[in-house]
Amino acid sequence: MKTTGYIVKPNVKLELSKYKTDDTGNFKNKNEAEKDLTNNIEEMQKLHDKLYAEDKFSILLIFQAMDAAGKDSTIKHVMSGLNPQGTSVVSFKQPSAEELNHDYLWRCNKALPERGRIGIFNRSYYEEVLVVRVHDLINNQKIPAQLLPPDIWKERYRQISDYEKYLYENGTVILKFFLHVSKDEQKKRFLERIDKQSKNWKFSEADIKERQYWDEYQKCYEEALANTSKKHAPWYVIPADHKWFMRLAVSEIIIATMKKMPIDYPHLDKEQLARLQECKKVLENEK
Repeated sequence: MKTTGYIVKPNVKLELSKYKTDDTGNFKNKNEAEKDLTNNIEEMQKLHDKLYAEDKFSILLIFQAMDAAGKDSTIKHVMSGLNPQGTSVVSFKQPSAEELNHDYLWRCNKALPERGRIGIFNRSYYEEVLVVRVHDLINNQKIPAQLLPPDIWKERYRQISDYEKYLYENGTVILKFFLHVSKDEQKKRFLERIDKQSKNWKFSEADIKERQYWDEYQKCYEEALANTSKKHAPWYVIPADHKWFMRLAVSEIIIATMKKMPIDYPHLDKEQLARLQECKKVLENEK
């Protein structure tokens, strides 16, 4: 499956309207895709074992999207087979009073995955150039007036890119996914949440209010993704109208990236191997 068409090229103007939300690649139905997803999950388990055992690299997966695009379900299905000891998922909500008393990267920085782990951010520091911009919340962040440049957003794109380059240079591989759902499909999913009792809890009146800012969010996403998609931290625009294809596409990108990483089980030297044999003898001679 080719996923190169979903990557956002660095420093190139992005138009989300040119990215299909209902693309299914070469797959005709859900069953075909689910077989490949199952295989990918098994492959990811093997690669994750090596990552965890070697304890040198870490992987950070960032998911951003409009409401009801499927972030939670994608994380649940794609990462279902991973070792819980080597995986962490963090969801970022409205910042607390404590978090607002720090720089905007602080709360995400302390949640980064350790070496050998895969960390998943359900929303992230990118909210700082999305919801903060759409709703003009920058003044809530207690930044000294003399440190607010005329174009704070360009400044933040630079800061975020520098931050991600720093993480990359210290062993964290970063993949960023924008789950691209259409406005019509979002409406359909909202109505389903209202009509189905088992999904009522997922719906909030705030979802309707945010939907009114759809165009503003699309523009902010276009600018943010175009300015922060880099070779060391690429953005992918994933079609999200068909959840089964979205999950497969995400898994394909993760697998392809992990296969390129120089990860393997630790190799023991002669002295360590000799000690293993000594331990084996002790166990075999137990009475």
